[in-house]
Amino acid sequence: MRDNMNRYVILGTAGHIDHGKSSLVKALTGTDPDRLKEEKERGITIDLGFADLAYPDGLKVGIVDVPGHERLIKNMLAGAGGIDIVLMVIAADEGIMPQSREHLDICNLLKVKRGLIVINKSDLVEKEWLTLIEDDIRKFVKGTFLENAEMVPVSSKTGDNIEVLKEKIHALAMSVEPKSVNGIFRLPIDRIFTLKGFGTVVTGTAVSGSISVDDPVEVLPKKIITKVRGLQSHGETLKTAYAGQRVAMNLQGLSKDEIQRGDVITIPDKIKTTYVIDAGLEILKDSAIEVLKSRSLVHFHSGTSELVARIVIYEKDELKPGDNTYCQFRFKEPVAVMAGDRYIIRKFSPLLTIGGGEVLDPSPVRRRKGEKLKDLRAFEQGSLRDKLSLKILQSGLNGLTQADIEGWIKAELPEINKEIKSLIAEGRVIRYEDRLLHKIIFDDFANKVIMALANFHKSNPLKQGMLKESFRAAFKGLDQRLFESLLGLINQVVVEREILRLKTFMINLSDDKKVLKDKILKALEQAAFQPPTKDELAQSISLKKEEVGELFKIMASEKTLVRINDSIYIPMTLHAKMIENLKKFSAQKNEMTVGEFRDILGTSRKYALPFLEYLDSNKITLRVGEVRKFLKK
Repeated sequence: MRDNMNRYVILGTAGHIDHGKSSLVKALTGTDPDRLKEEKERGITIDLGFADLAYPDGLKVGIVDVPGHERLIKNMLAGAGGIDIVLMVIAADEGIMPQSREHLDICNLLKVKRGLIVINKSDLVEKEWLTLIEDDIRKFVKGTFLENAEMVPVSSKTGDNIEVLKEKIHALAMSVEPKSVNGIFRLPIDRIFTLKGFGTVVTGTAVSGSISVDDPVEVLPKKIITKVRGLQSHGETLKTAYAGQRVAMNLQGLSKDEIQRGDVITIPDKIKTTYVIDAGLEILKDSAIEVLKSRSLVHFHSGTSELVARIVIYEKDELKPGDNTYCQFRFKEPVAVMAGDRYIIRKFSPLLTIGGGEVLDPSPVRRRKGEKLKDLRAFEQGSLRDKLSLKILQSGLNGLTQADIEGWIKAELPEINKEIKSLIAEGRVIRYEDRLLHKIIFDDFANKVIMALANFHKSNPLKQGMLKESFRAAFKGLDQRLFESLLGLINQVVVEREILRLKTFMINLSDDKKVLKDKILKALEQAAFQPPTKDELAQSISLKKEEVGELFKIMASEKTLVRINDSIYIPMTLHAKMIENLKKFSAQKNEMTVGEFRDILGTSRKYALPFLEYLDSNKITLRVGEVRKFLKK
């Protein structure tokens, strides 16, 4: 997309009402951007207007004509988000006016880098007056991105210098860096209409990525999944639309009433909506407000959206003109933004532009009052790798998927993938399941597990280990699947079904316990298939039933005993004998009654039933009515 044949640049007009922005656009393109009847009647731009300026070498400049009236600034903001070049229009007969200043402030806050200054209606003034106006404008733009911008006097009415202006626009447009086509596709909606035979069509400037016909898309913040039926840009039908283009998109199965300006078209399951964001904020030096107090309501503009937000100022109670700070915005309605997006805030009432800044974290951590803001400084000033590392660290044990990260920050996907691979190679991040976990978080988890098991083994020397579930209770909110995966990453820990133990742990029985083991084994061998229960055995050898239970488990792990149920164990030799006898019986007959099984073991019904339940649970037999079918012979 770096050759002229595929270069798309967005130019936005700025300036006071009735300074001739729309007539200038018409002179440049032949298209009247005033499309509404009311605009025609009143002679001013009320809503966004659009026109195309195409050059012979293939360069296409999409022009967004924005309204200049103070009451219509919010519509200006809806068009400003995707602008590459600003055409600051100032009428020669009136000079700098209030909306000239506000438009320039907004462009500065949005970090627009390039622009031209157009002195329109030059035919209405003398040359000496024009010189005075030029001097005023130079002072006006000093210290802004327009400080060294070229200044072109024109007349939309006579056509004077229009061709010169076209050349200047072309030269400046060729210096614009192409927008990211490798990022997530995003198109903030600025217009919605219905075309007969097509259905709902939305328009906007694609700010990143690319999209093709038949691709699935998601409308945020409403989370509506739909499909692209058709695409157009600059009047041409497209198969694929790219970042930097003005795009008209026909959406499948959506009515006009389901969506609105401010919604964002994007790739499904990438960007998460939020009600809270952390941001860096700059208050205009010449702001009309004396102070902005923490917890005030403000109008928040990002992309084409406008929401009411409550601002919480970090480390201060109020802000004055020229202040810079970190803050949090809290919304009643969800918003779809990414780290790195620019925004503008306006006073709740009366409507005045206060300042703006950069979204630093659209999914911020909870903070205590007075907590340090090192993370926000890192999100503002750090490299992409450092930002990703920090965000993964903040995500805790649940970690983040790569899709979570891609939808969190405005960056090219290959760059994100490269930095994640580097973090893994450096050992700062661990990949497990479909998640990315910070090494600091994993080490803390592993240390807690190891410490807990060491203490458990010390207090319970006869127990094989600790129940997994009792340990997981200490990590509320952690998915069981992720918990199991994390345990598997700890080299010092052994997972045996529902039991956790340290790899170095071994049960060391005292001599008296070894004697008790021999007594238990002898008693169970003598009882054959009428074994005493745990309680009965404890009573017969004068031992606590809990200790007998632990010895049962130890002997089962050593393959000396086999567990029939929690209360009954039998020697391994008797278990082998039972299985052998069943094999002989099943060779003659495919099913067995309880009575027949009782006779095979030489026991009573009381004992036969728990043995049969054991065989059923181990899929050796299957109960069908009053008989057992053999599953293993």
